[in-house]
Amino acid sequence: MAPPCGNRRRWSRTIKMTLCLCFLIPMAAGIRNTNTSFGQKQKLDVQQQLKFLNKPALKSIKSPDGDIIDCVHINKQPAFDHPFLKNHTIQMRPSFHPEGLSFDESKDVSSKSESKITQLWHLNGRCPEGTIPIKRTKEEDLLRASSVATYGRKKHPQFNTDVTVKGDGREHALVYVEGGKYRGAKATINAWKPQVQEHDEFSSSQILILGDVSGEGINAIEAGWQVNYELYGDTNTRLFIFWTNTNANQTTGCYNLLCSGFVQTNNQIGLGGTLVPLSDYAGSQYEVKFLVWKDPKGGDWWLQVGDKYLLGYWPASLFSSLFDSASEIHWGGEVINLQKGGEHTSTQMGSGHFPDEGYSRASFFKNFQIVDSSNILRAPKNSSTLVEKPKCYNVINLGSRFYYGGPGRNPNCL
Repeated sequence: MAPPCGNRRRWSRTIKMTLCLCFLIPMAAGIRNTNTSFGQKQKLDVQQQLKFLNKPALKSIKSPDGDIIDCVHINKQPAFDHPFLKNHTIQMRPSFHPEGLSFDESKDVSSKSESKITQLWHLNGRCPEGTIPIKRTKEEDLLRASSVATYGRKKHPQFNTDVTVKGDGREHALVYVEGGKYRGAKATINAWKPQVQEHDEFSSSQILILGDVSGEGINAIEAGWQVNYELYGDTNTRLFIFWTNTNANQTTGCYNLLCSGFVQTNNQIGLGGTLVPLSDYAGSQYEVKFLVWKDPKGGDWWLQVGDKYLLGYWPASLFSSLFDSASEIHWGGEVINLQKGGEHTSTQMGSGHFPDEGYSRASFFKNFQIVDSSNILRAPKNSSTLVEKPKCYNVINLGSRFYYGGPGRNPNCL
């Protein structure tokens, strides 16, 4: 997600993403490549990038969805290709875990059907201690991207929340806070399988932690679930993270472990892995909890998924404006609408149903909280909502939770 920013005077800032790796791959449909040497060069570039991304595995697990999960030694993971992390000492646990008054789920009707989510590859095995699970990148993954360099990055770099600005394709239904010094965020999200119209569109639901946007640089951390064919090659609902640091027109960051940066410490959860089971319309609801916070001792941003999976951290050295704290937090959904000629996409957000349908029919975030400047976990004050096209996707904020989403194109959203 390229997140929206709260102050409308700076909502239309465009972030220029630069390419970081290798060479462009010609992908124009219908053009026959008669240059044999160029074709060999292209193949070599792909193979070199696969070798760079796929670290030697101590064990490999074939998932029922076709993924291959490589169990890579924790000290051989992609993070340590980053020049800032060459001599980095892995932190297996943070020095601090935020505490606070959590939302009383016993009083919430949604807790009656609360169930836990796992990952599909777990059906065929687990990674041993001392390793981390990494989804293997395949040749066809790179060939779906517009170039070797852009695989794992974002095609739509604008950070834009001005509802009057059109044309970047991003549409949101979210709740946000701004104007404070935030040291983290938390939420429980029910997971669905939204329908996505085109292969280069996607639908995601996530927490966003955004660095100070008053300067030229943008820092962002995201964690949530998404359907993204171009990235994964299917329409499964998958766990994802994303981070970026844009400063002086230089951009680093990517999804999951597709570049060096995020340090994973957990051997149970695979970033980019398929989530199962998923919520049913008017039926059982399946949820996943996310908590991201800044360790006050080391300054690293830690990620916890569920109640027990401490997944890893983004080292403080990756960031500039997130080095101290965040200036905005966002919770909610995003889709990309790439339809031409004025017709709206039918790509769904969340469950694909409007928020006024309520529990078990609409998507929700519950127990959404911030970690404040005193490192206390608490409910946010003075939260706001953002929706560009309420007839396509919308949000209803009820205080302790909110419902969001929609079907996209419908008789009122053309």
